[in-house]
Amino acid sequence: MSTGAFPTGPSRRDWKIVVVGPCASGKTTLVRGLRRLGYDASVCGQEHSEIASLWRHTEPDVVIALDVDLATIRHRRGSDWPENIYRLQQRRLADARAAAALILDTSLLNPDATLEAVERRLREAQIISD
Repeated sequence: MSTGAFPTGPSRRDWKIVVVGPCASGKTTLVRGLRRLGYDASVCGQEHSEIASLWRHTEPDVVIALDVDLATIRHRRGSDWPENIYRLQQRRLADARAAAALILDTSLLNPDATLEAVERRLREAQIISD
């Protein structure tokens, strides 16, 4: 399970990756891209749960936390996106963020740039070569 670092052990292609983040941060799109590249990746809807450790139930090797600012969420989802929901989601994500091996702000990144940044970081980990 992730403890805020990339694991040692099996090839990074064998790592079980869970992606967390607030609504409209790009979780689903990133996971789709990682799967295309051969990674075992999934989304955890931690932002919707009061169970702070929900993400742990997936037993990930790596936690990737996406971040996004409120202005970007409003651009992606509509100008009336409530700030109180944004703040609530930030609170619900705190435990997962603390355990994340990678935290990436997607506010200024398009989906391709987000995937590229994550893939680059996974490659840089170079714990075990593929």
